[in-house]
Amino acid sequence: MQPFEETVVDVLDEVVETDVHNLVVFNDEVNTFEHVIETLMDVCKHTPEQAEQCTLLIHYKGKCSVKNGSWEELVPMRNEICRRGISAEVLN
Repeated sequence: MQPFEETVVDVLDEVVETDVHNLVVFNDEVNTFEHVIETLMDVCKHTPEQAEQCTLLIHYKGKCSVKNGSWEELVPMRNEICRRGISAEVLN
């Protein structure tokens, strides 16, 4: 039988709440799969597999949350995606 062993546990002193937003890309009938995939890889730093999966979701579901983060982080990405002719919004 093992004797009782006391362990030290770290306790979180402060909880910091952050607003997490979603960068959502919407489907359209104009842009090609290749263009959307390249844009997600360039702007959001997706891997080719991530970009392809998101593009398929955008096509079949009408939209996809392609990136999560702070407002300040996502707005420039949204602006660049829109500059490339793809519809996107930053949502809560």
